[in-house]
Amino acid sequence: MTAPLTITVRYFASIREAVGQGQETLRTAAPTLGALRDELIARGQPWADCLARGRAVRMALDQTMAQEATPLADGAEAAFFPPVTGG
Repeated sequence: MTAPLTITVRYFASIREAVGQGQETLRTAAPTLGALRDELIARGQPWADCLARGRAVRMALDQTMAQEATPLADGAEAAFFPPVTGG
């Protein structure tokens, strides 16, 4: 079993509005960014809706765009945000 990590999770744009906060610090045993997303979804609403599988959500780790398989590390900053559209 993976030892719990302390990470900062940041939420942006419509996701921030849905969860009602811009960031939180939490302890997680999630080994990857995708597993962290699943852990947040399992909290129930509003995370379940705004981070749902099938919904377009971009992710970053330590301010660098990242994929679901990107490993988490203690002290990391994970970020979730909707795709950005230009005009």
